[in-house]
Amino acid sequence: MRIDRTIFFAGVRHSVFGGRLGEGQVASIEAVLTRFLARGWSDPRWLAYMLATAHHETGGTLQAVRETFAVTDDEAVARLERAFRAGKLPTVTMPYWRRDAGGRSYYGRGLVQITHRENYQKMSRITGLDLVTEPDLALRVDVAATILVVGMTEGLFSGARLADFFCGMKADWTGARKIVNGRDRASKIAATARIFDAAIRAALVA
Repeated sequence: MRIDRTIFFAGVRHSVFGGRLGEGQVASIEAVLTRFLARGWSDPRWLAYMLATAHHETGGTLQAVRETFAVTDDEAVARLERAFRAGKLPTVTMPYWRRDAGGRSYYGRGLVQITHRENYQKMSRITGLDLVTEPDLALRVDVAATILVVGMTEGLFSGARLADFFCGMKADWTGARKIVNGRDRASKIAATARIFDAAIRAALVA
């Protein structure tokens, strides 16, 4: 599977990004494309859904972000703590952002928000980096792209994998949200994924 980058980026610049694509966004997309294609996969739907997931999880920026879109660790921790104390995080039973004895916080980071120390341990194994000691490594574009691609294909986020929803004639664009987060904004992400899918197909090189 080969993708003409010029055609692809022209296809998503307006339809997904409102006419503007920054260098950081291009770099993140390239990192995902590189890791996907290097594995020899050939289903455009997998790639499209990965990109749509990252687009949603990063608030449309498609760049690795901190949870709450904070600029610093302290700001992310403070925002999460305020929200928790105000009862705005009803599904949270353990405040995972609170710092450990070494001052590290395991709130969400990346193109897909990984939270909790055990998930940083899990992603350390697939990246070959110590994300437990240095959780901010998950904000590095190459690391974030690896976590996205491997996590979604191997079911490391929820147990559900891309192959469960896109295989042969099966294409469950809405159900695929279960790979990361149940049914949250499933229809919206499905619509974005279909746009990415069309752009990828238009850019395929025979």
